[in-house]
Amino acid sequence: MEKIRIFIASKGNPKALAKGFRDQFPHAEIFTDPAEFDGAPIPYIVAGKPDPGVLAAVPGAKLVLSLNAGIEHLVSPGEVPKEVPIVRLVDPAMTEGMSDWVLAVVLEWHRNLAIYRSDECWTRREERLSRDRVVTVLGAGALGGRVARLLGTIGFQTRVWSRSGRKVEGAVAFAGPDGLVDATTGADAVVNLLPMTPETEGVMNAALFARMAPGGFIASAGRGAHLVDQDLIDALDSGQLSGAALDVFRIEPLPETDPLWQHPKVLVTPHVAAPTQPGSAVRIMAESIRCHLSGGMPVDLVDRTRGY
Repeated sequence: MEKIRIFIASKGNPKALAKGFRDQFPHAEIFTDPAEFDGAPIPYIVAGKPDPGVLAAVPGAKLVLSLNAGIEHLVSPGEVPKEVPIVRLVDPAMTEGMSDWVLAVVLEWHRNLAIYRSDECWTRREERLSRDRVVTVLGAGALGGRVARLLGTIGFQTRVWSRSGRKVEGAVAFAGPDGLVDATTGADAVVNLLPMTPETEGVMNAALFARMAPGGFIASAGRGAHLVDQDLIDALDSGQLSGAALDVFRIEPLPETDPLWQHPKVLVTPHVAAPTQPGSAVRIMAESIRCHLSGGMPVDLVDRTRGY
């Protein structure tokens, strides 16, 4: 059997991850620093978001396992060689975390909780039932699919949009550029959980906001580059949108001087909507390594032509 050698390329807590992999593979050689390389092949790379060029320098890589749901940094030119497969992390724990975040921010907006928190007198706001709200989820994969199902279970009129038009139980599915227009027209809230591709960059823009119902809400936990920040601020200032919850940004950490921090209608969370759960993630990645060692190919491979 091929010797198990793993390089953990993560700025998070690589030593904790290394311990998890040693529990899975007691006789494996685990590296957490390129300075430890001895020139022999290291077939398996566990990749967070390392500095540019780190992955390309790993000798003999045969499989890259992403620590994150997003993989755009891994398919950038000069990073993972094209012949080396990349496995996306599809972890039920991350999906659960994302669902929690989306439900929390949508329901807070839906029931005016942020407004009541800032009120200093007894003021009753207009309250609507979930069945009277249309919520559109952008993205129908592991994250978006579960979020859309849960929103529908609560009672929201749920729509879901994706490149392929994937069906989601309890939601009306849309696909393609025209479908994006239809899916967001008249929506009370739009939840963005899309992957990052050239086609989705800037998708959350003035045109989309203008199609929504007046007073709408944005929840964005896909990628920072999906959002045109100034378009969002303009829509909030005009009243076309009544609020936004943002977990991802073009620059992270979000600079202290960024106007999003100070906007009274924006909730900023520091990229915590669906954090990687190390224990769960290690078990899933270990199964991918075992599959590869036995001559198979793991599931959830990245399709580089699609970008995810």
